[in-house]
Amino acid sequence: MSSFDDIVPAAIENTAGAPERRRRAGGGRGGDRGKGRKGPVTLRYRSILNTQDPSLLLSPEGLEAIHEASLTVLEQIGMDFMLAEARDRLKAGGANVVDGTERVRLDRGLIMDLVGKAPGPFTLHARNPERNIEIGGRNIAFAQVASAPYCSDRDNGRRTGTQEDFRNLIKLAQSFDIIHMTGGYPVEPTDLHASVRHIDCLSDLVKLTDKPFHAYSLGRERNLDALEIVRIGRGISAEQLEAEPSLFTIINASSPLRYDAPMLQGIIEMSARNQVVVITPFTLAGAMAPVTIAGALVQQNAEALAGIAFTQLVRAGAPVIYGGFTSNVDMKSGAPAFGTPEYMKAVMAGGQLARRYGMPYRTSNTCAANTLDAQSAYESMMSLWAVIQGGGNFIMHAAGWMEGGLTASFEKFILDVDMLQMVAEFLAPLDTSPEALAMDAIAEVGPGGHYFGTAHTLSRYETAFYSPILSDWRNFESWSLAGQPTTYDHANRVWKETLANYEAPPLDEAISEELDAFVARRKQEGGVPTDF
Repeated sequence: MSSFDDIVPAAIENTAGAPERRRRAGGGRGGDRGKGRKGPVTLRYRSILNTQDPSLLLSPEGLEAIHEASLTVLEQIGMDFMLAEARDRLKAGGANVVDGTERVRLDRGLIMDLVGKAPGPFTLHARNPERNIEIGGRNIAFAQVASAPYCSDRDNGRRTGTQEDFRNLIKLAQSFDIIHMTGGYPVEPTDLHASVRHIDCLSDLVKLTDKPFHAYSLGRERNLDALEIVRIGRGISAEQLEAEPSLFTIINASSPLRYDAPMLQGIIEMSARNQVVVITPFTLAGAMAPVTIAGALVQQNAEALAGIAFTQLVRAGAPVIYGGFTSNVDMKSGAPAFGTPEYMKAVMAGGQLARRYGMPYRTSNTCAANTLDAQSAYESMMSLWAVIQGGGNFIMHAAGWMEGGLTASFEKFILDVDMLQMVAEFLAPLDTSPEALAMDAIAEVGPGGHYFGTAHTLSRYETAFYSPILSDWRNFESWSLAGQPTTYDHANRVWKETLANYEAPPLDEAISEELDAFVARRKQEGGVPTDF
């Protein structure tokens, strides 16, 4: 298992002095922001390494205190596993299952033995091999916002999602290489019946993007449909799918200290087939977790370790990710708060826990803002720096999250893409090659001159600095003459331009026909049972 220190020196050596491959968009103080600018969409952002050492929020003693307390919770209090098949597997594996109840207590030795079987870093495969993602170590992968019941844009306001909204958000995710995967349905398409919604959505994900995607664990049938769709989309056999993890699912504990039946069934179906399971307790300090961040982390860690152990009981070596999603609530209203100092602390501590167990770490870019304003930017930037400082590998809700996750915003998606690209640029190793040291240029200019006209500047001016998608660097007079456009204005324009320029990734005709036939058959069969 590679450590942080093993990976980053080679990465820096390979990138220092490397030729610039990024296309820079025009602009700057004198640029015309009204003309169709496209954000940088380049191979540069397909693979991102965190070149910064993780920040250590917890002392070694504090880290061990949370670890030991978590194991005590699992031994003495236990977890409810709300699926008989899961309890049977746990009992056969050595856990203490209380007869006649859903309560399971797990010995710390058993927990640590099972967690030790997790594989560490792994590859998540896409239908386009160039989009494969390395998960773990120093690697960072960003996923689009997921699971919002509403979407919004400035023209049409906040609304329940439709298939058209769903498709448009997927197209945006495909259009920017800083988005490495879709994290689920960016918005729930409520105009599709729940019995067949997953079939249509997963089919759209294959056709509209060539990046890895997610399957919801909401019953065995949906998991099996997703596995077959991703197999068809990649054009591979079931055996190759099992050898190459190509689908992921998010498993949330039903905090406090419970795993419900659909989540456990999802672990069984996905882990048994060597697909990726992201175990993520969602704990809000003061609501479904203790009000102290340390106490909330104890509960988060106990729930995460129990879920991770269960994946390895299903199949030793199955890919699994340690997820953390602990924040606080507004103690005046009970509303969730995100992008807070407490959230930052929980994210960074969660990274230390994940590294203690040698596992990839999932976290999120969050905010609680209701519109595209300063709050939406500063809460997300606080979240993003916690993600980077905490050593996050698998970043959910990285672009488009608004209103505490209730809304997927088209404009916020563009703002987040810009911020993600800025983070990626910051993480790029500083070039200290002889050419970058610029000794010839310094000698040419000498004291009191300027560098605007030097050969060194002229050969680099188009690619020297990151050119933001949304920042408006015109002087006040030029900006005023242009109508004083805001960031909201620019974001609204950019997402529309991006959709207008969208091109579907190539898909083999035979694969498309097989996929359409599968979708038609499953719809004719009625999809999955629902209560309505």
